Amino acid sequence: MRTLVLWCPDWPVIAAGIVEGVPAHGPVAVLHAGRVLACSPAARADGVRRGLRKREAQGRCPRLVVVDHDAGRDTRAFEPVLAAVEQLAAGVEVVRPGVCAVAARGPARYFGSEEAAAELLVEHVAQACDVEAQVGIADGVFAATLAARAGRLIPPDRTTSFLAGLDVGALGRPALVDLLRRLGIRTLGDFAALPAGDVLARFGFDAALAHQLAAGRDAHPLAPRQPPPDLDVTQEFDEPVDRVDAAAFAARALAEQLHQRLAGHGLACTRLGIEARTVHGEELYRTWRHDGLLSAAGIADRVRWQLDGWLTTAGKRSVATSALVSLRLVPEGVVEHAGLQLGLWGEAGEERDRAHRALTRVQGLIGPEAVVLAELGGGRSAGGRVRLVPWGDERSSGESDQPCSGGGSGEPPWPGRLPPPAPATILPEPLPACVTTADGTPVGVTGRLAVTGEPALVTVGDGRPVEVWGWAGPWPVDERWWAPDEADRRVRFQLLLSDGQAFLMSLSGGRWVLEAVYD
Repeated sequence: MRTLVLWCPDWPVIAAGIVEGVPAHGPVAVLHAGRVLACSPAARADGVRRGLRKREAQGRCPRLVVVDHDAGRDTRAFEPVLAAVEQLAAGVEVVRPGVCAVAARGPARYFGSEEAAAELLVEHVAQACDVEAQVGIADGVFAATLAARAGRLIPPDRTTSFLAGLDVGALGRPALVDLLRRLGIRTLGDFAALPAGDVLARFGFDAALAHQLAAGRDAHPLAPRQPPPDLDVTQEFDEPVDRVDAAAFAARALAEQLHQRLAGHGLACTRLGIEARTVHGEELYRTWRHDGLLSAAGIADRVRWQLDGWLTTAGKRSVATSALVSLRLVPEGVVEHAGLQLGLWGEAGEERDRAHRALTRVQGLIGPEAVVLAELGGGRSAGGRVRLVPWGDERSSGESDQPCSGGGSGEPPWPGRLPPPAPATILPEPLPACVTTADGTPVGVTGRLAVTGEPALVTVGDGRPVEVWGWAGPWPVDERWWAPDEADRRVRFQLLLSDGQAFLMSLSGGRWVLEAVYD
């Protein structure tokens, strides 16, 4: 690909002058790890070179101004240059601060030739940013960068011959360059003439990539940015709309237009943004989520419900607003239409769709946080593993056994977690209970987790004692011991009773409670 590279010489020095006011016209050197990374022309005139140590550079130029390297400073100062380049050429890629690349074909066709595009870019950057720059054009980013350093425009199909005469130091790999020179390989042409398989076997993968660059074959060619399609749909009302029925009529036509536009790109909407503007300049915006594909009717329903909430007052949750002058629908989340897994026997049934619409309608009336689903997550207690997620929000793909959010597969499960199965019913408030041995002695647990007696009878609240047929445990929990006010230290047991019930019970501070019931 024909590539145009714009290079700003001595950019770390220029950036220090732009951001920190360092006099870049004088002798200036930017240091990194105690060595000169870049220097100004005045410093080079006094013998300062890249790679010199600080003491040696100051010895050659006593009036040298030394500045520490700051990659963030270089990047911030380069942003106005990128903006200026993008005013004339779309799809700018940053090679590094001070160097950027664009595809040469577009600017060359627009401005008449590659030479004209190069001249205009240099002049525009100089006028807009007061920065000196050089432009090079060649086949590939690597060759174009070297051409920019020489200020040359390499004709098509001449990139290989241009690279062949350059020193191997242009590869920018000091260890490899030193080895090649000791082997008698001085130019990129000599290096490119070596068999690719032998280079890989002898020098390794990184050298193989450098061999491709020396031969004029970029390992990472320029990828021009393709602007995303404009999927939003907007309608401006001739007369302000203050009635729900009139707004809903316009919304249905707008929803059909959005659905057709998405279908034309092979997409479907999963998250819809609704934006409206009132006669008083008030801007309203709301996002609606859906865990399936929004049809045209689904989009229209959500727009109608939202407009109903904006234009009318229903209880304390709605706020009356003025008439609307424009309406815009924004597909915030889209997926490929063929990429959604359908039901086992084709499309989902109408009953499911009606249930989804009903839940979404309720959310529109009383708020998204008022309709929730239960989801299992990580935790040690039965109740702690359940969290409530608003209907329509993204949920995790499955049950999490990780001790912290974001844990990947292969990590150990939560220490102290109860073994399966999970209890069927978790009590909102634990009930006081009593667990004793056959002779009525309360059952306890020692500091070494040894049970003081065989559980034989269980009494919950004011009920009668029930015989224990089997039990398992104890499973200890010692959480947040470093925060006394929030600490939780207890042991848990599973008990099977003679009447067929199965309990999850815990003992803390000598007191038994019933936490959950198994089926």
